[in-house]
Amino acid sequence: PAARDQQPAASASAPPATPRRRRKILKRVTVSVAVLLVVQFLSVLSYNWFTPPRTSYMFQSGEPIVYQYVSIDHISRFTLAATIAHEDEQLGTRVGAFTWEELTQRAEAWQKGEKDPSGSTIPQQLVKNIYLWPSQDPVRKSLEAGLATEMSLTVPAKRVLELYLNYAQFAPKLYGICAASWYYFNSPPWAMTEHQAGQLMGVLPLPERVRRAPEGGIDLGPSADPLAWDLINGAANVWVPRQIEGMGGWQATVATVGITDLASDHAADRNSGDSCSTMPAAVSKRIAEDAAGT
Repeated sequence: PAARDQQPAASASAPPATPRRRRKILKRVTVSVAVLLVVQFLSVLSYNWFTPPRTSYMFQSGEPIVYQYVSIDHISRFTLAATIAHEDEQLGTRVGAFTWEELTQRAEAWQKGEKDPSGSTIPQQLVKNIYLWPSQDPVRKSLEAGLATEMSLTVPAKRVLELYLNYAQFAPKLYGICAASWYYFNSPPWAMTEHQAGQLMGVLPLPERVRRAPEGGIDLGPSADPLAWDLINGAANVWVPRQIEGMGGWQATVATVGITDLASDHAADRNSGDSCSTMPAAVSKRIAEDAAGT
């Protein structure tokens, strides 16, 4: 008999999702997103009380890290004023992490491939250090904007300033004002002078290119990076004093974030673990390694 024509078997395929199945999937996704948002919100909120010993930036730079926490009570008010004046004058007076005008300007600059015209505020820099990565890609900038807004609305400006100064980078793999004050000036952060505070503000833009002078202080000699030299001297001698004067002096500047006392008012507590009253062991080791050329 003649062979019958063989029809190819129909390929198996998944049955179309029913409305009930789609609702179930959507519910799972919604719950997952809600859980992530709650966890993320609690993470930001926890910074009101909790200061983790490492940030995303520290992990990415690799060990060994030079770092030790210090309470804002034991940080020179000159340093606090210099930081506000140089990094974010509106930290204590603005609602949110940035103004709508700044956000619009940044978006327009990004679309044109231009540099950010206004720079990042302290809340933006802080959440970048804590959670994110160095690149300027749109995903990171979007996450930074959202996290910074949340940080500004849930954490007081005084605490944001404290966290920023504890997590800011001041030399290769050296973080925080406690380590920086001992590393460069051989003194605790509550003893920082106006000029020293201004110099450290100039270190912030290029911490990887700044070194300690052999006898102490920031290296501003012939071997210093020319751009770092300009930034440090400009900040200490021109920009920081000018900005602080424009804000009514250092007392008026720190008052914008709710600080009306002095570091000396907390002298009785300088034996506490968060006072940074003695040179951290990691700083001593780094200075010895610098001297040995390792």
